[in-house]
Amino acid sequence: MMDATETVILVLIFALAAVLIALPRALGRRKKRARDEASDAEEPDAEQAPAGRVSRPAASDAEQSDAEQAPAGRVSRPAASDAEGEARKEGRLRGRLRKSRAPFSGMRGRMRARRIDDEVWEELEETLLLADTGIPTTARLVDAVRARAVVQGVGDADALPDLLEREIAAQLHATDADRTLRLEPGHPNVWLLVGVNGAGKTTTAAKLAMLTVEDGHSVLLAAADTFRAAAADQLAEWGQRLGVEVIRGQEGGDPGAVAFDAVQAAVARGIDLVLVDTAGRLHTKVNLMAELEKVRRVIERTPDVLAEVLLVLDATSGQNGLAQARQFGETMGVTGVVLTKLDGSAKGGVVLAIESELGVPVKLVGVGEGADDLIPFDPDEFAAALAGRDDDTVVDDAAALGET
Repeated sequence: MMDATETVILVLIFALAAVLIALPRALGRRKKRARDEASDAEEPDAEQAPAGRVSRPAASDAEQSDAEQAPAGRVSRPAASDAEGEARKEGRLRGRLRKSRAPFSGMRGRMRARRIDDEVWEELEETLLLADTGIPTTARLVDAVRARAVVQGVGDADALPDLLEREIAAQLHATDADRTLRLEPGHPNVWLLVGVNGAGKTTTAAKLAMLTVEDGHSVLLAAADTFRAAAADQLAEWGQRLGVEVIRGQEGGDPGAVAFDAVQAAVARGIDLVLVDTAGRLHTKVNLMAELEKVRRVIERTPDVLAEVLLVLDATSGQNGLAQARQFGETMGVTGVVLTKLDGSAKGGVVLAIESELGVPVKLVGVGEGADDLIPFDPDEFAAALAGRDDDTVVDDAAALGET
């Protein structure tokens, strides 16, 4: 007969053996469950587009039929009403400027239930400077908001953000700038894209090509960045997707020759728009800027074709972007600014500095990676998106656009 101690030991041995047998099975089931969950998470609701492409929701049979009838090289989109289009655009801009809105959102909280005093004006000034509005523009805005408060008899600080929103819109409208992109019928139009390295010129050229093709115009892309083979390759890939021809030269070749060939091809074929992508130029390098001037002169050999000189600026560069705009404006005769990466910057105030100090209109803003995220700049929408009252009912960007 076994005593109690031996019995306990024997039971423990059997229990341990059972655990050792069951453990591998349990671990195997756990790993399988983890793999299944990961597979479910990775499987999209709709087929995902390849990297770098704009994915769209799956079309119905009727929509696919319409798409098959679309002209070659054009991207068909389901028609939206004007109201739907405006709602999408407003939701997209307001929703994507969360970083730029951050200083102003904090200001609203700090000014709640306070009376206007010197400290409040200092906080308003500090908020604008944090948004990279710049000292001269900040001073003008604060003085104008102060004047509005006096005229309207405003004494509560929580009313100042609304006054600021109206003043931002008013100052942007005061320039009476033409924010349209010139595209005259009857002859080729050239949009020349300039800017420093990394600003997003090549991507902007591709997005503009897509949007212009969708509007029913014929487009030709000119890869005049002959110093970076990757830039020409990227533009060529976009051209293949859109059914748009790309004129390119040899690596290290003359960018002016590429621009000339593109313009002549457009004249011969009756192309509506030529988009000329150029190499990045440091605004402080005189010889490189002179070479860019040459590209412009070559284009202007064909009368009346140069419609726009668009300076592509990275919004995250802030006041340095203002210096770029100043130099390129003096050298190239910039007609408008395309401000990219505005959704990723807390320096949205640079828009005000560019317009008030240089008189160059911001015509387009980039608020995302998709082609639809390059949108016309609207002063009222920008003022509301930047300094307007926080709205918990803001439409979710991806849901509103139907993007995956």
